[in-house]
Amino acid sequence: MKATVSDIALQVKGTVKGDGSATVNGAAGLAEAKSSDISFLKADVNAPTLKLFRETKAAAVIVPKGFNAEGKTVIECEDPMMGFAQVLGLIARESQVRPEGIHASAVVHPTATLGKNVRIGAHSIIEENAVIGDGVCLMGQVYIGARSKVGNDSFFYPQVVLREDVSVGQRCILHAGAVIGSDGFGFFFAGGRHNKIAQVGSVIVEDDVEIGSCTTIDRATTGVTRIGRGTKVDNLVQVAHNVQVGPLCLLVAQSGIAGSTRLGTGVVLAGQAGVADHLTIGDGVKAGARAGINRDVEKGQMVWGTPAQPLTDELKQVSLLRKLPALFKEFKKLRESLERNG
Repeated sequence: MKATVSDIALQVKGTVKGDGSATVNGAAGLAEAKSSDISFLKADVNAPTLKLFRETKAAAVIVPKGFNAEGKTVIECEDPMMGFAQVLGLIARESQVRPEGIHASAVVHPTATLGKNVRIGAHSIIEENAVIGDGVCLMGQVYIGARSKVGNDSFFYPQVVLREDVSVGQRCILHAGAVIGSDGFGFFFAGGRHNKIAQVGSVIVEDDVEIGSCTTIDRATTGVTRIGRGTKVDNLVQVAHNVQVGPLCLLVAQSGIAGSTRLGTGVVLAGQAGVADHLTIGDGVKAGARAGINRDVEKGQMVWGTPAQPLTDELKQVSLLRKLPALFKEFKKLRESLERNG
């Protein structure tokens, strides 16, 4: 990227204070920024961050409205984080290499439907009766199964797999190695062996969803596994068959949801959190890292621990647990005293 501070201010709907003609070539944090970088300052400014601002070498800093620039070049913005995210988006788009048209090595079934301005990378495969929307970009080695659908302006990184009868909405981003629609883990034991239950349902991923690398979302046994609009899924997440994830959820790395569980709107599962099967997790629930949820959780609760419980209770117990060595020493002294005076 090469732009002036004034150009960037127009993009983020901000106001320049200082040298609007300064040239910006990249973006970085306050501490790492060079004289050709733009940086940003969060709205909740604390003393350490203020020190970094004073010492930064950045060409300009995106700051909250009314912030004291102290002689530096700044762009005052309603939401500095949003402004900086827009700048990073511009840099990402400029640096990203996308296929032009449909690569000669791609295999597109004659019954597949391709929208306008579709880009398909090398060795990708589009199976029969698949539907690819306008402006979709599929990088190299992407597989789209029979009768699956990809909505307008979605972007798939290399080696994404959509199995048959899967639907992905508009403006979705799927990162390398994500697998959508693999078989749910369904077996029953009879005749001395595990017998497979065929998984004949599908997966629906709604609009504006982002799914991280090597994440797996299983197809339903019957019916639908659903990922709600605007939900963001990190790398290495497992979503089992028939799970219903509501809108605007955050599923962080290595979290897992067992079959037929329902998540409400805006649920957050921190890293390695696990949710057992056939549960209902209410709107706005937040589960801490490594939480093990084995029962329904009412809306708005914050839970942590295994088994998960309200955060305040878990913190009290953790605090007491850490005091056990000292308490044991006290107990030992009391016991020895009683035995001596016995």
